[in-house]
Amino acid sequence: MEKNNYNWATELPCGVTVCDKEGVILFINDKAAATFARFGDNLTGHSLFEFHGERAASMIKKMIAEDSSNSYTIEKEGLKKLIHQMPWYIKGEVAGLVELSIVIPMEMQHFIR
Repeated sequence: MEKNNYNWATELPCGVTVCDKEGVILFINDKAAATFARFGDNLTGHSLFEFHGERAASMIKKMIAEDSSNSYTIEKEGLKKLIHQMPWYIKGEVAGLVELSIVIPMEMQHFIR
């Protein structure tokens, strides 16, 4: 696999986690690492499947196999977050998944344009 430079995402004010097609974490930024600190100091190189139950693991595998995305919101510790999981690509082929975890306002405007 080619070397990727994720430095631009290290200090983003949202969580960013990148895995390969087998679910191995290639990159986790500072915000995501703080969120998942209970699982250890350095999660790079670990499998997502170590930290997810059967239902979530099957969803991850399905997104990779079917080149699909998943979005939802959660409320945790008084914060509402938008979670968006999507494939990333190398030369048009699915190479794994990216998860973005973005804190959003509890009440959020919605526009139809």
